[in-house]
Amino acid sequence: MPETCVLVLDADPLPRLDRLSNRARVVHADEKSLAERLPEADVLLVWDFLSDAVREAWPGAGPRPRWVHTPSAGVDRLLPELTGSETVITNARGVFDQPIAEYVTGLVVAMAKDFRGSWELQRERHWRHRETFRVGGTRAVVVGSGPIGRKIGRTLMALGVTVDLVGRTERDSDPDFGRVHATGELGTLLAEADWVICVAPLTEASRDMFDATAFSRMKPGAHFINVGRGQHVVEADLLDALRDRRLAGAALDVFHTEPLPTDSPLWDAPGLWISPHMSGDTVGWRDDLAEQFLDNFDRWYAGEALHNVVDKSLGYVPAN
Repeated sequence: MPETCVLVLDADPLPRLDRLSNRARVVHADEKSLAERLPEADVLLVWDFLSDAVREAWPGAGPRPRWVHTPSAGVDRLLPELTGSETVITNARGVFDQPIAEYVTGLVVAMAKDFRGSWELQRERHWRHRETFRVGGTRAVVVGSGPIGRKIGRTLMALGVTVDLVGRTERDSDPDFGRVHATGELGTLLAEADWVICVAPLTEASRDMFDATAFSRMKPGAHFINVGRGQHVVEADLLDALRDRRLAGAALDVFHTEPLPTDSPLWDAPGLWISPHMSGDTVGWRDDLAEQFLDNFDRWYAGEALHNVVDKSLGYVPAN
């Protein structure tokens, strides 16, 4: 097999790609040099998966890589520019399921048990007894029926939460949830939910899906959590819902603009928990992502079918 060129759009720290020795020539690029380097690449590893450089460079002249891998769950930073190409896209499906489920479940417990209030009272050296809420017996709507959404749902169910899972299309006889609801049912489901959790892929259909109308349909005292994409939420509408106390609280791990500007009014929103796009990032996560790419490269080099192939018309890896 002719020498394979693997082009890496770099981010710090660099991925460990020692296993490619004697099988591939590894070339590095930054956002400025990517367009020039693309024609020589057989494989593109978008290690800097928060960059839009691939979308900007892809329409240029010359051949394009036959395979592009992004070490992220979402592929919205590659589409629609790659949609019509013959290039295969793969993603990091499977790496972030457990960490994000733990993160979301931690937020649910922390909100129900008012851990923030306890910490603030401790800092004030103020002993004040309160009553908190049971998590068991509440109801959650998880929007996004991929592996991460399913893992979140199963973890919450272990705490006694009733979970309604929402996907692109309705499916009956689901082994874990009994039924997967179609997105058209979301408005009705919101009215019964204590917890609304967004982990959907970003598509044109899901962009701005949580707006003033959606928040108005949620019952008073509900909580909203977004670990999907910032563009799923109209942030000004969420801010209004929190300021008006229509929601008891919310948590955002993703935002329209990242890093979140210091002058954003979200920093001071009542009842809002903010984290810097870290819900899936646990110790060693970059090594896990590199290993996943290398395992898939072994398959590609051997002429075998790749894992986690994205349906570019849908914007995600279809369910098996």
